[in-house]
Formats: sequence, structure tokens, C-alpha cells
Amino acid sequence: MERGKMAEAESLESAAEHERILREIESTDTACIGPTLRSVYDGEEHGRFMEKLETRIRNHDREIEKMCNFHYQGFVDSITELLKVRGEAQKLKNQVTDTNRKLQQEGKELVIAMEELKQCRLQQRNISATVDKLMLCLPVLEMYSKLRDQMKTKRHYPALKTLEHLEHTYLPQVSHYRFCKVMVDNIPKLREEIKDVSMSDLKDFLESIRKHSDKIGETAMKQAQQQRNLDNIVLQQPRIGSKRKSKKDVYTIFDTEMENTSPKSEQDSGILDVEDEEDDEEVPGAQDLVDFSPVYRCLHIYSVLGARETFENYYRKQRRKQARLVLQPPSNMHETLDGYRKYFNQIVGFFVVEDHILHTTQGLVNRAYIDELWEMALSKTIAALRTHSSYCSDPNLVLDLKNLIVLFADTLQVYGFPVNQLFDMLLEIRDQYSETLLKKWAGIFRNILDSDNYSPIPVTSEDMYKKVVGQFPFQDTELEKQPFPKKFPFSEFVPKVYNQIKEFIYACLKFSEDLHLSSTEVDDMIRKSTNLLLTRTLSNSLQNVIKRKNIGLTELVQIIINTTHLEKSCKYLEEFITNITNVLPETVHTTKLYGTTTFKDARHAAEEEIYTNLNQKIDQFLQLADYDWMTGDLDNKASDYLIDLIAFLRSTFAVFTHLPDTARRCLL
Repeated sequence: MERGKMAEAESLESAAEHERILREIESTDTACIGPTLRSVYDGEEHGRFMEKLETRIRNHDREIEKMCNFHYQGFVDSITELLKVRGEAQKLKNQVTDTNRKLQQEGKELVIAMEELKQCRLQQRNISATVDKLMLCLPVLEMYSKLRDQMKTKRHYPALKTLEHLEHTYLPQVSHYRFCKVMVDNIPKLREEIKDVSMSDLKDFLESIRKHSDKIGETAMKQAQQQRNLDNIVLQQPRIGSKRKSKKDVYTIFDTEMENTSPKSEQDSGILDVEDEEDDEEVPGAQDLVDFSPVYRCLHIYSVLGARETFENYYRKQRRKQARLVLQPPSNMHETLDGYRKYFNQIVGFFVVEDHILHTTQGLVNRAYIDELWEMALSKTIAALRTHSSYCSDPNLVLDLKNLIVLFADTLQVYGFPVNQLFDMLLEIRDQYSETLLKKWAGIFRNILDSDNYSPIPVTSEDMYKKVVGQFPFQDTELEKQPFPKKFPFSEFVPKVYNQIKEFIYACLKFSEDLHLSSTEVDDMIRKSTNLLLTRTLSNSLQNVIKRKNIGLTELVQIIINTTHLEKSCKYLEEFITNITNVLPETVHTTKLYGTTTFKDARHAAEEEIYTNLNQKIDQFLQLADYDWMTGDLDNKASDYLIDLIAFLRSTFAVFTHLPDTARRCLL
């Protein structure tokens, strides 16, 4: 019984499982029933399951048959309606096909137009996008084109500014384009090109001002000469207070004097081509001859590029080299004044340029650099002048050199350069000038003494008398009362020597002009030089004449008379010096003229020479006499040689009557 219950329970459980499997098969997709069927076959009751499955199939068939039987008439009606509709559908299909064909035929042009419209819209969209991109790129391209134009026209500083705007403002907006990358890669090359071209312009400028520095200096010195002439004119006016123009005033003159001229700039030279001016026309300012734009451009470019220090060092180094070349004097400079003038013009031109650079740029050169160059130039210039001036033997050349040095110093002083050492050196040249004057006047005195006839000057008219008196300060009331013709007691060399002494004093005075010396210093210089002329040059010339072998007693007597009158004229020479220097002789430390001593020494030498010649002549008479020591004829008659001797002495003493009393008594 229990077994039966268990069998029944198992049968129920198996039936429930089969039912579940059938429901699962009915509800599951066909592709997924494999595992379900495998579970049936894995069990031992697949036979019973098959029975269940057959039973289930028959049940479904009966249900399908019932449903078909129920809907059969409707199905038949539907088929009948469908057959009717098929004919109409065929007609509709034919109409639709025909309509579609017509529509396709009619719409072909529209499709083509639509395709064209589509392409146009696409092109329009592309064009619009292209225009937008081009509007974004055009400023970049315009700036780049502007940059190339500026490079081509050598406007380097604006080109650099354009390059900066291009790099920082325009290129970042279109940096994704390939041509922009090419531009970005080319920017460093353009900077280097601008730097190289501007440096090339600077080198051309430096080379040009080196060649034209003498022209610049010549113009500056002409300007200074004009200013000095103007100052002299103003000083002669009754009003007081005129002063030398300051450097600022000179710059103003430089800027205004070229307003009526329009010089054309030489290509990359920095020098304006100015034709030679006539003497009566205004001289253009020195700065007006120079185009400094290459320096300014290069300085700005290097400053923007962050290389200002490199530029400053290069500029100063090159200018130092040029300074050394300028300061090297030519070997034949001492031969002509033009050699000195060209040398000074180059130096002035160099420092005019540097002074202008100092005042128009900020830091390219500074005062310490200028002072260093000037100290070097001053030492080299003074050394060169000392060397070359020592070769000068012509006092006129030395005087012209002195005037040129003064103009050179005044020109540079206008620009603020200290020139005291130049004036100190001129005092050294003054001594040399005095020596050359003494040599020149030694020749003049020698010619005067050699050409003199050593006879009193005869005058036959009042005009001749006044002419001689006008040349030499002589007063004699007795001579004035005598009728014409009459004679001065002295010979022609007295007024000539007197006038030449005055000419010498004038020559000394000329050298002292514009040396900024006081009247006392000028007076002392003239007196010392005149004393050298009297005590050395004139004294030696007189001594040489007195010591000649062939000089006669008449010439010696005339020399004594001449020196006596020249001695008396020394006070007039003192007055002459006082008048031209405005320094009174009573002033402390005033040097006195030694003319009195000079002429006294010459007179004493002449007297001694006369005394010696007389003794020699008497000795000759006595030595040549033929004495008859055994004669017995005593008729109280002197010998012939004594008669000749007495006649000689009588004629000689007759000459002595024209001598001053003191000289005559000394000889007798």
C-alpha cells in the first residue's frame, strides 16, 4: 500500500514536471528549447512525456479546427473581397506607376536644379567660411607685406615695430595655418636681417664721417670764426655785456642757418653734400652737414632687440679707432699751414660729431667717455704740435699756426671742452716764435748794415726832412734853422733799424693777441723779446760790422754817431711799448729795455776799434819810414814821413769833429 502511495506520488510529481516542460516549450522560443528537451531525455520517463506531448498536440489541433470552422465563412468572404480588390489594386498600381513615371519625367529638371542649388549653397557656405578666414588672415598678410616694403625701403626701425605687432598681435589669431608657421619661423631671421642691415648702415655712416670729418671741422671752425668776428664787432660797440655765445646758442645757429638750403643726403653716407660757400655768405652749421639718422635707427633697433649694450660697445670701440687715426698727424704737416689746418679740421669734426651724439642720444656716449677721448686727443695733439712746430723756421708760418691753434681751441671751447693746455702750449710756441723772429731780424739788420753808406743823410727839401723825422724821433733846432740842402748827423741805417725794432714789437704783439693774457703779461713778453733783439741780435750785427777787416775810420765814426742817436731813441721805444700795451713803465715788475746798454757797448767797441786802427796806422808809418841817421843837414825841417803822419792825423781828427764830446775826448 505504501508502495502504491509512493508510486502514485511519483506519478503525480512526474506529471507536474511534464506539464511544466510542455508549458515551457509552448512559451519559449524555438531556438532555446534545447536545454528543456535535454532534461526530458535525461530522465527515465520520456515515453510518458511523449504521450503527454501527443495528447497536447491533439488538443491544439482540435482547437485550431474549431476556430477554423468558426471563421471559415468570413475567410471565404475575405478571399472573395481580396480577389475583387486585387483587380482594383492592379489598376491603382498601373496609375501610380504611370503617375510616378510622369512625375519623374517632370521632376528631372527640378532635381537637377535642386542639385545645382545644393552645390551653390555648399559653395556659398564655403565661400562665406573662406571670406571669414581670409578676413582673419588679411591683416596678417597686410602687415607682412608692409614689413617687406619697409625692409625694401630701408625703414628698419618701423619694420621692427611692424614685426613686433605681427608677432604678438596678429599671428596668434591664425597660428594654426601653415603659412603662419612659416612666418613665425622666419621672424628670427628677419630680426637678424634688420640688425645686420642697420649695422651695415652704421658702418657706412662711420666710414663716411671719418672721410668727411675735415669738412665738418672746417665748417665748425668757420662758424667759430664768424662768431668771434661778431663778438669783436659787438665789443667795439658802446654797449657793455656782450659775451661769447653758449653752446646752446651755437646749436640754435646750426639749426637755423640751414633753413634756406636744401641739401640732398648722400646714399647711406650720413653726410649732406654742401657746396663751398662764398666768404660773404653764411656758413652752414656743422651739425647741418651730418645726417645722424643711421645712428639713431641702429640705436633704437638694438635697444628694441635687447642688444643696446652690444651696440654701445661697438660704437665706442670704432670711434676710438677713428680717433687714433684722426690724431695721427701726417709726416709733412709742418711744411704748410694747410697741413695743420686739415689736421685740426679732422679733430674738430670728430668731437663735433661726438658732442652732438652726447646731447641727442641717451647713454650712447657719456661725459666720462668724451672726457677720456678728449684727454687722449689733447695729449697727442700737443705732442704732435710740439714736434712739428719745432721744424718751423718762418715766423709768419708760426704766427699763422698760432692763430689756427687759437681758433681750434675757441671752437672746441664752445662745445665745452677744456683747452687750457692748448693755451699753455702756445706760450711754449711763443718762445719759439721769438727765436724765429730774432733769426729773421738778424738777416734784416745784416742787410740794413751791409747796404748802408755810413754817410749822413742829405735832405734837399722840407718833405724829405719831414719824412726822415717821421721815421725817427729826432729834434735839433739848429739843424731846423739851417737852409736846404742840409744833412742829418746819422746815416740811413738809424731810421731803418729804429723802424725794424718797432716792426719786431708789432710782430710780438700779434702773437699775444687772443691768448687771454693780461696787459702786464703782454707787456712783459714784448719787453723781454725786444731786449733779446737789442742785446743779442742787433748787438751781434753791430759787432760784426765793427770787426770787419776792411772797415774804415769814417764808417766807425759814423757807427758811433748812429749808436748815440739810437741810444737816445730808447725812451721813445719805451713809450711806444707803453702805448700799445697800456702798462705804465712805473708799474711794479715792469721789465726795462736794455737798448741803452746795447748801444753803449757798440759805441765803446767802435771807439776801441778806432783807437786800435789809429795805433796800427801810426805804427805802420813809423815802420815804413826810411831814417838817415848820419845826415848832417839840419835845416829844422821835419822828415817826410812825419809830415805824412801829421797830415793823416789831421784828416782823421777832422772826422772826429762830428763825434759827441765824450767820444771825441776819449779818442783824443
